Amino acid sequence: MNYLLSMPLRRGHYRVLAVASMEQVIGAALSTLVGIIIPMLALVNGAAMSGFEQGLTGAAGLIGISVGAPVIGRLGDRYGYLGLFRLCPVVMVAASLLVYFTASPVWLIIGLFLIGLGVGGGYSLDTAYISEIMPTKWKLLMLGVAKASCAIGFFGAAGICWWILSRDPSPELWNSLILIIGALGLLTFLMRIPFRQSPIWLLTQGRTSQAESAAKYFLGQDVEVKQSAVPHTPAGPKTSWADMFRGGNLKKVIFSGVPWACEGVGVYGVGVFLPLLVMALGIDTSHATGMAKVLNSVELTTVINFFIVPGFVLGLLLVRRRDHVWMLTWGFVVAGAGLALLLAAYLLHWPVWVSIAAFVVFEVFLNAGPHLVTFIIPAQVYSVEERAAGSGIASMVGKIGAILGVFFMPVLLKAGGITLVLIVCIAVMFAGAGIAAWYGPKVMPSGKQ
Repeated sequence: MNYLLSMPLRRGHYRVLAVASMEQVIGAALSTLVGIIIPMLALVNGAAMSGFEQGLTGAAGLIGISVGAPVIGRLGDRYGYLGLFRLCPVVMVAASLLVYFTASPVWLIIGLFLIGLGVGGGYSLDTAYISEIMPTKWKLLMLGVAKASCAIGFFGAAGICWWILSRDPSPELWNSLILIIGALGLLTFLMRIPFRQSPIWLLTQGRTSQAESAAKYFLGQDVEVKQSAVPHTPAGPKTSWADMFRGGNLKKVIFSGVPWACEGVGVYGVGVFLPLLVMALGIDTSHATGMAKVLNSVELTTVINFFIVPGFVLGLLLVRRRDHVWMLTWGFVVAGAGLALLLAAYLLHWPVWVSIAAFVVFEVFLNAGPHLVTFIIPAQVYSVEERAAGSGIASMVGKIGAILGVFFMPVLLKAGGITLVLIVCIAVMFAGAGIAAWYGPKVMPSGKQ
């Protein structure tokens, strides 16, 4: 007999991983699409969008994620994961169709918020499924793999957009691009129809026979679920919300949250507006204008986003072998150095290949270190009694960083050009490194899982 949390990995585990990673793919695809749609909208309207308009459009999905994750996560804890697990992609499909048929910048913002709502809800449920079904030995790595799957969304969405626009380079197609999200949402929904409730959640409800049936469905008839698999919180005083920001807990909040926010500026602030930054840097040397210029920026965005994949691969190879504080710190340092090289290449008019190489360095090391590690650190630094609250605070701080990064990126671009944008981003990367290096050894002395 194989017990759920101690059995070896099976085909069913990989199936759960694939199905429960879709929101990571969709969330990344959404960020990429927004950055491509914004300059297309400017061409359609005949005038550039203001920094505020660009920032609000870019941040709408992230705001939806910030709302959806805690709300749908709480509902999932109460009513079970499965129904909401299927509902989240339906919301994405409906919101995508809303944007497509209205073709309005106002409804685009509303639609992006609703898509983000579904993505955020999926984030919380995806993590729950993976954490509760994976064997304890492989849980942390599988969470890392799920996070790494967002690389498919970043690269894939950029590539699909380039393929579509290269065949019909019309800015009026901006609303059609959002159907990529609708298609991914529909695929996700279809994948989740033949799914089951989480065995561990069923155990928490006292539904032992259903829990065993679900476990056997996922992993085979020889799997047994023990009551001891249910997480148990020892009796004792609960950590209050105020106490989470005092003494040693404050150090945990700073270490788990602030680098996450700094990473969010890089992943989403730079990631969402990558096509605009590429154009501002003048990397495209064809002297194209209008939609041709946008198309060239999308092509370069696709090339740059490809290197997110080897970045995550490198991170997953290191995550079980190297000190996590070291990965976090040096990931920020090298990513910041990549942006510094990019700034130097721009100011000194170095060859284009230097700028592209600098972007590659930034993407590889940001994703190998901070983007991957910040996702798994809260589970390591907080005890069982305070883990839910601590992880929630860390995630909240991280999303605030992402929202601010996305909102102010176009504002900075209009106020001081690409030079100001890069200076601020470099400062944020090195701030993340400093906080990680200072607080990491105090909070997580071993630095490892």
